[in-house]
Amino acid sequence: MRNHEYLISAETLHENLGRRELCVIDCRFELKQPAAGWRKYLRAHVPGAVYADLDKDLAAPVRDDSGRHPLPDPLQLARTFGSFGIAPVTQVVVYDDANGAIAARAWWLLRWLGHSQVAVLDGGMARWQALGMPLQAGAVSNQRQQFTASPQPGMIIETAELVTACREGTAALLVDAREEVRFRGEQEPIDALAGHVPGARNLPYTHNLAVNGTWKSGAELRRLWSAVLAERIDEPFSVMCGSGVTACQLVLSSLLAGLDEPRVYIGSWSEWIRDPLRPVAIGPG
Repeated sequence: MRNHEYLISAETLHENLGRRELCVIDCRFELKQPAAGWRKYLRAHVPGAVYADLDKDLAAPVRDDSGRHPLPDPLQLARTFGSFGIAPVTQVVVYDDANGAIAARAWWLLRWLGHSQVAVLDGGMARWQALGMPLQAGAVSNQRQQFTASPQPGMIIETAELVTACREGTAALLVDAREEVRFRGEQEPIDALAGHVPGARNLPYTHNLAVNGTWKSGAELRRLWSAVLAERIDEPFSVMCGSGVTACQLVLSSLLAGLDEPRVYIGSWSEWIRDPLRPVAIGPG
């Protein structure tokens, strides 16, 4: 099977179902109903897919100083990926029903631990079903494999660096994936405080997709990023969101657009507002 690193079509995945070197992961999850994704998975999923829970598998327990989805311990995450049946030669495909937001977190975590052969299913579960592709019910388990973690620290930006930049008046180039009303501080349905990190710019993650739920072309994504980054498009930048999940979808978008990979602020908004002394901005940014 050819190595896929960013996206894979439903048609290509269908052609390769059943291959020994393939692992498919269902990442469907709902923040307000954490068990809903598991129930959907049990009813119907891509044949052979295992299930990854955002809270239990793709994040560590919340701490007093963390955001809502902290990074898992690398060794524990390696054990999780090994239990899914992921070996060094495995091509992984991840999908969800949330515009690639949750799937991109799994995609990014695998790459963070050094596994590059991972792709997001273009169009997710919705396109798979729209094409009449086969479905399977019930839980699936794969033979455990040895997954070795090789964390890439350069893929992450920490709160301390952002605080220092704000204090020194040299705010880091930061792009926030939340919808406009949350970024501007007009609504905040999840976190305790509304607004955004001073100096941040906004690119809602849903803007990366076409009307039918598939990803926009590289050229279209490049235009989106050019509008957001403007004169700073060739500079290093970082991405964030509410809790370090949908930010990973922006990483995929930027790579498809031909940009250098941004760092991810895993703590994101839910960690930033843990300290009331950290500045908050309201408005368009």
